[in-house]
Amino acid sequence: MTVQACADLVRRGDPDRFLAVMAAPLAFRARLFPLYAFNLEVARAPWVTQEPLIAEMRLQWWRDVVENSASGAARAHEVAGPLHALIRDHGLPVAVIDSLIAARRWDIHADPQDDLDSYLEATGAGLMWLAARALGAPDQAEVAVRDYGWAAAAAGYLRAVPALQARGRHPLPLGVTPASLAQQGLARLAKARAERRVVPSAVVPALLPGWQTHVLLRQVLGSAGTPAMPEVSRRGRLLWQAASGRW
Repeated sequence: MTVQACADLVRRGDPDRFLAVMAAPLAFRARLFPLYAFNLEVARAPWVTQEPLIAEMRLQWWRDVVENSASGAARAHEVAGPLHALIRDHGLPVAVIDSLIAARRWDIHADPQDDLDSYLEATGAGLMWLAARALGAPDQAEVAVRDYGWAAAAAGYLRAVPALQARGRHPLPLGVTPASLAQQGLARLAKARAERRVVPSAVVPALLPGWQTHVLLRQVLGSAGTPAMPEVSRRGRLLWQAASGRW
C-alpha cells in the first residue's frame, strides 16, 4: 500500500497521466499518483469481466472504501490505503469521489449513452477538481478547473469512441456528433482559460493531464479520423505546458 505501487499502476495502465505526473514537481507526485491509480481501478472495473453483477460489485466495493475513509481503516488493497491518506490529509470531497464511481456504472451496460454531459462532468471534470484540491485549490477555482477537466475528458472520450463502438456500445447520444462534442469541449476550454486568474500557480500541475486537449479537439473538427498527436509533438507540448504554466 505505497505511493510507488500506485505510480506503477498508473505507468502501466494510464501512460498519459503518468507522463503528466512525472512532469509535475516532485513534491506533488505523492498526492497525484494515488488519485490517478484509484481512477484507473474504477475506470477499468466495468471492463475486466463480462458479468454485469460482478462489475457492479467492484464499483460498490470502491464506494464502500471511500465511504469508510474517515475511519482510517484502509482496506487491504494497494491503492485504498494511499487513497484514504489523501482524503484524510487533504480534505478531498467524498461526494465528488462517489459521483465519479457511480458514473462508471454506465460503462457496464450496452445501453445508449443519453447523458454524456453528466458522465464527463462526474468523471473527467470531477477527477481534475479532486487533483486540484489535493494540491490546495481554493473553492473559487472549481468552475475553471471543472471546465478544463470536462474539455480534457471530451477529448479523451472522442479518442475512445471507435473502441467503444467496437465493443458494441453506443457512446454518443442521439443528435451528438464527434464534431458537436468537440465544439462543446472547445467552448468549455475557452471558458476555463478566461478564468485562469482564479487558479493559483501551485495548482496548475493538476491540470497537466489536459495538455493535449486543444489539439485533439481541433483535429476532430478538421478530420473524420481518430484524434492523435505525434509522439514528439505530444511530449514537447507537455514539457512546454509544465515549464510555462500555461494551459
